[in-house]
Amino acid sequence: MNHSEIGQIRLNIASREWVIYAPSRRKRPQDFHAISSSENSKKVKKNHCPFCDLNETIILEMPSVDDRPWQTRVIQNKFPALVSKGKPQRTKEGIYLTMPGYGQHEVVIETPDHEQNLALMPIAEIEVLIETYHQRYLALMEDSSNLLTIIFRNYGEKAGASLTHPHSQIIATSIVPQHRRWTEEEAQRYFDRWGQCVYCDILSHEQENGQRIIGENETFVAFVPYAASLPFEIWIMPKEHQADFGSITPQEKTDFAHLLKDVLMRLYDKLNNPDYNYVINTSARYKAEEPQVHWYCQILPRLTITAGFELATGININPSLPELDADFLNS
Repeated sequence: MNHSEIGQIRLNIASREWVIYAPSRRKRPQDFHAISSSENSKKVKKNHCPFCDLNETIILEMPSVDDRPWQTRVIQNKFPALVSKGKPQRTKEGIYLTMPGYGQHEVVIETPDHEQNLALMPIAEIEVLIETYHQRYLALMEDSSNLLTIIFRNYGEKAGASLTHPHSQIIATSIVPQHRRWTEEEAQRYFDRWGQCVYCDILSHEQENGQRIIGENETFVAFVPYAASLPFEIWIMPKEHQADFGSITPQEKTDFAHLLKDVLMRLYDKLNNPDYNYVINTSARYKAEEPQVHWYCQILPRLTITAGFELATGININPSLPELDADFLNS
């Protein structure tokens, strides 16, 4: 098997953490070299944008309801972290464990408009984006080899974005990372002790306390978590217990879209359009119906830099109290 083509996934046997080796991503374009704010620079970038002048096979397209050619498109990532070649079988290399870099890596092109900002999109377009996420999530989880499907968005250079055209990504993996297993196991321990979902209890307390709430509608709540790891971290969580993003209802998709737009608009207005990541944290396969796991969207503005102490200990230093962050976003 040629690992230079499909990559590898190797296990750090000291930490039980998997590492993905993706040689194809060494060729990935970097869109942020010598950024200029001039209109000419924007025009050049648009003329060379691979999402504006698409030559890739389209996996899913949401047709337009107006004069635009389409609403969202989903394609294979040209520089994938994982590829759907080979089989996800573990093999030994001396004392180590490895496997092919099996999985799927897709790009969701969120709009045909190269200059659009997700925070400023009409709500109808964000609703279509959430519908696109949901359809691809369900399709990818039909493959029994995929144990976890993660939907995420990198916005801005500090968040790891390499292209400016609005887009998200979806990666399906044949492994469940140690970080995810750890959070699932902690939730399991909490449930075994108290008979309650820890996330439902967090949500109930935040609603009762109210100090860190950013927004709320019929089915979702947005809040700065009590132990936020970064300044202005925000969770958007369904009120009803759901382990799996695939279980979201049509009404919940609409409500999620509305609250996501509201939160992103607050960050845009209050923090001057910061770089950020968001990720939909959902259950691994076989955990979808369990009572201790609860999916949610985690938004992480990139306002600080992770340095030596954080890397050495895994402990984040947050210079801003969550209560003050919530108060600022609500002002």
